Amino acid sequence: MRVLAALSGGVDSAVAAARAVDAGHEVVGVHMALTRNRAQTRSGSRGCCSIEDSGDARWAAELLGIPFYVWDLSEEFEERVVSDFLSEYRAGRTPNPCVRCNERVKFDALLERGLAMGFDAVVTGHYARLSGGAADGHPGDPSNLRLARAADRAKDQSYVLAVSGMRGLSRALFPLGDAPSKAAVRAEAEARGLPVAAKPDSYDICFVADGDTRGFLERSLGSRPGPMVSPDGQVLGHHDGYFGFTVGQRKGLGLSRPAADGRPRYVLETRPATNEVVVGPEELLRRTSMKATDLVLLTEPGHESTWPQVSLQVRAHGRPVPATVTIDEAAATLSAELHEPLRGVAAGQSAVVYGGPDGDQVLAQATIA
Repeated sequence: MRVLAALSGGVDSAVAAARAVDAGHEVVGVHMALTRNRAQTRSGSRGCCSIEDSGDARWAAELLGIPFYVWDLSEEFEERVVSDFLSEYRAGRTPNPCVRCNERVKFDALLERGLAMGFDAVVTGHYARLSGGAADGHPGDPSNLRLARAADRAKDQSYVLAVSGMRGLSRALFPLGDAPSKAAVRAEAEARGLPVAAKPDSYDICFVADGDTRGFLERSLGSRPGPMVSPDGQVLGHHDGYFGFTVGQRKGLGLSRPAADGRPRYVLETRPATNEVVVGPEELLRRTSMKATDLVLLTEPGHESTWPQVSLQVRAHGRPVPATVTIDEAAATLSAELHEPLRGVAAGQSAVVYGGPDGDQVLAQATIA
């Protein structure tokens, strides 16, 4: 197959591209430039897709002997990820920009351009196991497609990939899905002579250069002072903008008075209409049910509408909990009854359902409402 290898400049994407070359594919490397802001140049790879990363990506491509290009996707990234991030916080929800980036840029935008240029599939360094579609030599065919957790559970990224859906995933290759560990991938990179073998992992939100998310939100959305209240409406303090807080947050509340019982307070809710941040005790964070919209199914036709023994995960590295999940395909919604309480569930988060014989297959994804 003729495939695009998304080279981020890190070790994972470099080894994934190398494995694609070994598999006999015609590979072309591409680095996605997601920002034109020079502040995105970092030391130590705090985030991904910075300017310094493009040089590392080019170096890896040269050693692999594959063509290499830099594609300017900064406009798509700004519109589909950054603007969405800000509008979600403005609406009082808690988005996951990595989920949106995987869906709307690293797959949608990359595939749009790649397919227009005659490529069959994309190769990335994500940790997830994928069968069917391009993974079995049938790009674009979603039948028998199966997305599952990576062999290395500590690095598993199936949670952020689920939103890509059957169409996107049917044209994807994840060569690192069966890698036993990140250490093994680094050792392979070193053995191949790749210069990024010891490069640190990226982390944090890539478009927040200093890692200060609240500061980024305040600079982008402005200051909007308002009350911080208890569940019964008692004013406990004040804040500079409800959008700077997220459900489950404990630190940085700025409250001078402790709770009457001496226990810590947590953010329970943000209310954009009244500009209030509601805080209270930890037990009020616990949820035993949830509803979600924008359903994405990753199951074969003929699935049941209710799954009584599955697990639900609401954070990229969160603990999955057993649940009974009911889907309404016509309305594109999902509802879940949790078999044990889950703490700090926030609107805007991605909910991913896992099941199958081993409990590691992705069945569906939706956005918590």
